[in-house]
Order: sequence, then structure tokens, then C-alpha cells
Amino acid sequence: MKKDFLKIANRKFKSRLIVGTGKYKDMSECAKAVKLSGAEIVTVAVRRVNIENKNKPLLMDYLNPKKITYLPNTAGCFTSEEALRTLRLAREIGGWKLVKLEVLGDKKTLYPDMIETLKSTKVLTKEGFNVMVYCTDDPLMAKKLEDVGASAIMPLAAPIGSGLGIQNKINIRIIRSQTKLPIIVDAGLGQSSDAAIAMELGCDGVLVNTAIARAKNPYQMALAFKNSVIAGRQSYLSGRIEKTFLGKPSSPTKGII
Repeated sequence: MKKDFLKIANRKFKSRLIVGTGKYKDMSECAKAVKLSGAEIVTVAVRRVNIENKNKPLLMDYLNPKKITYLPNTAGCFTSEEALRTLRLAREIGGWKLVKLEVLGDKKTLYPDMIETLKSTKVLTKEGFNVMVYCTDDPLMAKKLEDVGASAIMPLAAPIGSGLGIQNKINIRIIRSQTKLPIIVDAGLGQSSDAAIAMELGCDGVLVNTAIARAKNPYQMALAFKNSVIAGRQSYLSGRIEKTFLGKPSSPTKGII
């Protein structure tokens, strides 16, 4: 496990857990939860989180960008134009090229608009961005994203903030089988066991925000997700036994006294 790194766009990370920075009661709580989670990447909503106004609390005062990787995202964007403008701004502010793209389709379901998402991915990759793309769990769309240069595929488990857990294991398995790109399950996880399931399906990591930030004890939940991601990855690498419809005795059936 010591050499088992998460690799994204030629960068290596020891932790396979990515944590969001929204929905906490304050930045201090966010920073402590991130530390307990062991995450080395945090998502930053460029349109919502203060990263440049020095007259207000700065996220950078709580999470040192020299020690943790900031992943600017386009949370709250509903068109390709909004998303492109947001990430170009992030590049100007902090020089960030590793980014998370999400273009939402509507305010009710918060499902990604895959037509706008695909269009945005094409433009961003041509501009030199390394794009991690939030998407539906549609294997065909995931393949199209890979074809236009995405750096990572981030299929939803369930609607953002729903806590429902992975709703379509089969599609996640299909996406896994058809790509060598990192697969990061994003959105809809509710408890740490959901992360373990994602990792056992062969995903390379998970992104969690609401499940930790809105837990009654976010610190305890951050630790739980950290441990579940590790356990799920170890389980996947171990190679599970085959499923059967009939029982198989654990003890030898020969040489019985």
C-alpha cells in the first residue's frame, strides 16, 4: 500500500479521499475536518469561497495551499460560458490548472448538463487545463469525456447532497472497465460505508463534502471516511472471492475423523 498512489495528471497523492470546503459552520471547523480526513486535495468553489478578499476570512489562512492541493471548481455554474469564465479566473488568481468542472442542468436535481459539460471540457483541455469532470454515471458520456482529454472522470453516486449513496453500481463498473483514467465518485455519498463500496468497485477515489460537513460530528465522520477509503482500496486490491449460490464449507471435507 506504501506505493499505491492516486495519480491525476502526472501528480501523485497518498490519500484517495478528496474533501469539499463548503457547508461547514466556519473555516476553523472545515480546516480541522480536512486535517482529520487526511485528504491532500480540497475542492474550492471559486464563486462562493473567499480566496482573494483580504478584508474577510481567507480560506488560505486555514488551509495552506503549499501543503494541500486546491482544486478550484465551478459549483453553481449552469452554462458553459459561466464555467469557462470561472476557471479562467481561478487560473489568473492562483495559477491553478488542475480544476474540477461541473455544469449543472437545473436547480432542482443539480444533475450535470452533459452537453454543456462536454463542450466545456473540449475548450478547457485545449487551453491547457487538467480537467476533472463531474458527470452522470452514463458510460457513453464518460467515454466521450475521455476522448476529448479529461484528466479524471467523476460520476455521481446520487444527486448532490442527497446522501443516498451509490445508486448504480453496474454503470460504475462499466465505466471502470473501459478507461484507465482515474475515476472519482462524486456527489451523493451519505456515510463512510458508501466510500468503501466505491473503492471496492475499483474507483480510484471519492469526493465528499456534505456527508462530512453536515454530520452531527463532522470530525468523527471525517475519520470514518478516511478509514473506509483505505479499507475499500485494500479490499479491492486483495481480490474478492467469487460469488456462488451454494454454500462452501470453510473446513476440509477430506480426512475427517
